[in-house]
Amino acid sequence: MPTIGWFEILIVVAIAIIVLGPKDFPVMLKKVGSWIGTAKKYINNIQNEVSNIDIDDNQVEKKEDKKDES
Repeated sequence: MPTIGWFEILIVVAIAIIVLGPKDFPVMLKKVGSWIGTAKKYINNIQNEVSNIDIDDNQVEKKEDKKDES
């Protein structure tokens, strides 16, 4: 997986400032930050749901094992 260094980030920021202009650049940063925050919340929610499913499955298996032993 390729890594992104500080130099590449600096180039992207410079191009964005040139294309968007210094006036609209902060507005775009705010929008991008909002999108990233929403995506992180969504991914975190999915990870929590998968973890809960795994925990529930393990508890069901333990209950079934106890019933089989009796």
